[in-house]
Amino acid sequence: MIVTIWRHGEAGLAITDEVRELTGSGTDDVSYGCHQINSHCQARGLPAPDRILHSPYIRTLQTAEIIDAAFSHATMDAVDALTPSGTTIGVENLLGPVFDATAGPAHLVLVSHQPLVTHLLDHWLGQRGLVPSLPPSGFACLQMDTPGAGCASLQFWAFPPEFEAGT
Repeated sequence: MIVTIWRHGEAGLAITDEVRELTGSGTDDVSYGCHQINSHCQARGLPAPDRILHSPYIRTLQTAEIIDAAFSHATMDAVDALTPSGTTIGVENLLGPVFDATAGPAHLVLVSHQPLVTHLLDHWLGQRGLVPSLPPSGFACLQMDTPGAGCASLQFWAFPPEFEAGT
């Protein structure tokens, strides 16, 4: 399965962290990122995103909605395991049934926050810093057969503003 870890777009200020909304730049970056991930996946023969899991925070919901609109066949759900205080173990417990399902997604997108996105990448790749710290709207695509330490291989990563693929 392809698993993309996507950090939410740039967000503004709000009374509480949970209700921060995407800025105009954040919305634009995520939209352009959708175009670029589609191009990078096609160039590598990888499937387009077909399932999106996101934190229940407003900025991750808005990011997931933009991704969902770009890949209309995708389904999306909010999950508490992807909040900023989430853990790799919590996310792996969440993903176990997804990986075990006979009709699971071909390309799962996880929309979350720092520091969780970096912890997931380092843990699943089995090497710290293989992917630079994800900025807002940045993402990294991995190939995984099961969620676990060192069980993923990096396909590519991309950051705004150009979203050029790095490996």
